[in-house]
Amino acid sequence: MAFNFLQRHKAVERNVTLLAILAFGAVTIGGIVEIAPLFWIDNTIEKVHGMRAYTPLEQAGRDIYVREGCYLCHSQMIRPFRDEVERYGHYSLAAESMYDHPFQWGSKRTGPDLARVGGKYSDAWHVQHLKDPRSVVPQSIMPSYGFLATRDLDTSQTKAEIKTLALVGVPYTHTDVAKADADIRAQADPEADATDLKARYPKAQARDYDGDPKRLTEADALIAYLQVLGTMVDTNAPAAQEHLAREKGR
Repeated sequence: MAFNFLQRHKAVERNVTLLAILAFGAVTIGGIVEIAPLFWIDNTIEKVHGMRAYTPLEQAGRDIYVREGCYLCHSQMIRPFRDEVERYGHYSLAAESMYDHPFQWGSKRTGPDLARVGGKYSDAWHVQHLKDPRSVVPQSIMPSYGFLATRDLDTSQTKAEIKTLALVGVPYTHTDVAKADADIRAQADPEADATDLKARYPKAQARDYDGDPKRLTEADALIAYLQVLGTMVDTNAPAAQEHLAREKGR
């Protein structure tokens, strides 16, 4: 039996035409099995409780994060390995990046992963870290970004950006778009009424971030973004645990 199988296998290997036909058939069947189901589902990412779109200030901070190339050294993808989870926290869920354009997952990591950095350090720590990284992390090779605290945040395109993100699937409402300019300032002004902002963006943090409440700077935006990373989804909540169980079962 085994001898006959080997003889047939040898015959296939020696016949280039037959080998090509069989290889094409295998690839075709595999492709259909992998691709066909995608035509019958609306989204390959299952939503998880707690996820929301970024506030205008957080989104502005994310734009600065990408502009300055922070993603080149800091991934936002905690892999499901014991050493990663013990160091950075619960492994990343696909749903946590579903509103990111583009997402910050990747394979290269020079500095620590930032997927769950939100709330890990104080605003003052982030301000000092941006100004002089080695003053808080002696072994850091990160360049200084102190200039972010001296630059006023450009909000001229805020409403247009929020509207554009809504067009590509981010769940911003007409109210979110209309109030984008007011929201971006309310979140960084400790004296502003942020009640409506927090109602539309659960778990949004409204305060002065860079230590200078009289100005809205790029540092305000970047720190607001960093402080929200990993805070939207409570991985210990029953709904999240049910979602994690389904992900493991796939």
